[in-house]
Amino acid sequence: MPTLDDLKKRIKSVKSTQKITKAMKMVAAAKLRKAQENAERGRPYSQKMQNIVLNLTKSINDPENAPKLMVGTGQDKVYLCVVLTADRGLCGGFNSNICRLAKNNFKKLINEGKELKIITVGSKGLDQIKREYEKYIIKKISFKEKKVISFKEAEIVGKEIIDLFNKKEFDKCILFYSNFKNIITQIPQAQQIIPTDKKESASKTEEEIYYEFEPDEDEILEDLLPKNISTQVFKAFLENSASEQGSRMTAMDNATRNAGDLVDKLTINYNRSRQASITKELIEIISGAESL
Repeated sequence: MPTLDDLKKRIKSVKSTQKITKAMKMVAAAKLRKAQENAERGRPYSQKMQNIVLNLTKSINDPENAPKLMVGTGQDKVYLCVVLTADRGLCGGFNSNICRLAKNNFKKLINEGKELKIITVGSKGLDQIKREYEKYIIKKISFKEKKVISFKEAEIVGKEIIDLFNKKEFDKCILFYSNFKNIITQIPQAQQIIPTDKKESASKTEEEIYYEFEPDEDEILEDLLPKNISTQVFKAFLENSASEQGSRMTAMDNATRNAGDLVDKLTINYNRSRQASITKELIEIISGAESL
């Protein structure tokens, strides 16, 4: 049974932890507002860009001469999976949920006899994935030193993907991230970005649009298609940022509540032990007095 001094130290320790989790919740709440605004502003642009590429893909009559970034290699053998997670923890199940979805897809692809290649973006995802799939990881990217992820970082990831595709290192590329809904709900997503997934985007496109190119179709697509890859990666970064802060805010709120409950329980135990100690001392005094 713990002594009064032990209980007192434990209560003090839990109260200190409670102050930290409460402060982290407030910081996450402040960051969430900005991250949520950025994610909501980025959605229309990335969705419009994706729809343009989809419509262009539908209008292609000769897939053999079409840009490979748009229509793919025509093969379905090698998959590149890009897993985007955070570089910091204490954010609930945010990182674990993304990795769980990614691992389920990895297992499915391997069972189907596909060749798997993995790029991890974020140290927390790397820590979880390398336990089972380390031999499939071909690139590890981390932006831990960056306080805010910008389009420049998305271009770094996008360029890496495009370089591997140009070297014919894979046939299809899938992006894993968490889609922000609200503070409580963040939904892990698997988005195919090379080639454009017609089934996934069909429901989001209201109608087919045919474009006239000026000056030249090839020249425009040469710039547009790589930019679309970076745009989709940047959208994933924005969604992840909002999801991370939302998940951290919820986790720290729960931790603060749990710490408060624990302090209450420890205080009750402390008071009971103190009362028992006082009662024992009184009994000893009374017994000693009666013996005289």
